[in-house]
Amino acid sequence: MIDIRNIYTVGQLNSYIKNMFTQDYLLRSLYVKGEVSNCKYHSSGHIYFTLKDAKGTIGCVMFAGSRGGLSFRMSEGQQVIVGGTVDVYERDGKYQLYAKEISLAGNGLLYERYEQLKRELRESGMFAQEYKQPIPRYIRTLGVVTADTGAAVRDIIQIAGRRNPYVQIILYPTIVQGEAAVPSIVKGIRTLEAVGVDVMIVGRGGGSIEDLWAFNERAVAQAVFDCSVPVISAVGHETDTTIIDYVADLRAPTPSAAAELAVTDVREILGTVSAYREALWRQMQDIIEAKQSQLRHLSLRMRIVSPGYRLSQKKMDVISAENRLREGMQRLLEKRRHTLEIYVERMRGLSPLDRLCSGYSYVEDAEGNNVRSVRQIQEGQALCIMVSDGVIDARVTGCRAPDLS
Repeated sequence: MIDIRNIYTVGQLNSYIKNMFTQDYLLRSLYVKGEVSNCKYHSSGHIYFTLKDAKGTIGCVMFAGSRGGLSFRMSEGQQVIVGGTVDVYERDGKYQLYAKEISLAGNGLLYERYEQLKRELRESGMFAQEYKQPIPRYIRTLGVVTADTGAAVRDIIQIAGRRNPYVQIILYPTIVQGEAAVPSIVKGIRTLEAVGVDVMIVGRGGGSIEDLWAFNERAVAQAVFDCSVPVISAVGHETDTTIIDYVADLRAPTPSAAAELAVTDVREILGTVSAYREALWRQMQDIIEAKQSQLRHLSLRMRIVSPGYRLSQKKMDVISAENRLREGMQRLLEKRRHTLEIYVERMRGLSPLDRLCSGYSYVEDAEGNNVRSVRQIQEGQALCIMVSDGVIDARVTGCRAPDLS
């Protein structure tokens, strides 16, 4: 027979169970580790998710007012540690974990520390490009801070030696993981800086995030940032990224790549030197030819302005002027001679002597007047008759008119 005193409503039972959870001190504040599943960000700001492991699951909720205890965005598969209270939701009769704070567990926790330090150093300006030093193209000494065993140091020595055997490699063997790694790496950087190497490679081979963690510590990052020698970071593989990769002057994806970035291939250097030599030779030839042309020009100018050359030129000018004068005089004389001949011919046509030679005579009276008409003379008058070979003295005995019949 059922005892009515042992019959409870659903609400009463849920309230009783809730009261039991409330009175349990352990459930008031505890931390639970597990994998995130079914994570949903509600529009109200609440986060609903399930925490699970190999043996069970528990529903979880983080109210919007507690979001200050979450420094990352939750996603499926993350390993997290949830701190909060286990309590019963009376309406559904379900218990769940009410989260107050959530942090990543294991690698996730390290990743959270990594992201936090990365943000702090970026805000302090240690990643700024203006602080990056250029890597020298041609170096004499290469400093290497890494373990003296392992593939990283062998790759660096082999590749650097092959590219340029004249570069001196100074190795500071350091501890690259564990508690002693940070002070060892810092000391190695400062020691090689004091030695005065031209460029420095700081790094190690690949590994897990725990193995590479020394290169994510603030002290190592500060030592790299403070180093006056250009630093190339070479930690792990290409996909591995550490804090010093952001602080260093140059990041190499691998130690082998770091050696290639730090040491210029000697064949490239020799090719460059040869190209410079040829260019210099061509420039020298061009300069010599230009100077020779200038010398010839100046020599010609010196000849032109020299007293001897000027005297020679003046002498040539005088000779040329003399020749021109002689030729001018000759032409003038010929012209005058021709004119004279014309005048002579004209005079000859008017000359009495020529007339006389032609059979004519010239008659003058005693006063020397030319007798041209019978009306000018009188009978008995004395006349002088000039012929071609002499003068005839005559006297007029008579005059008559010419017979024109």
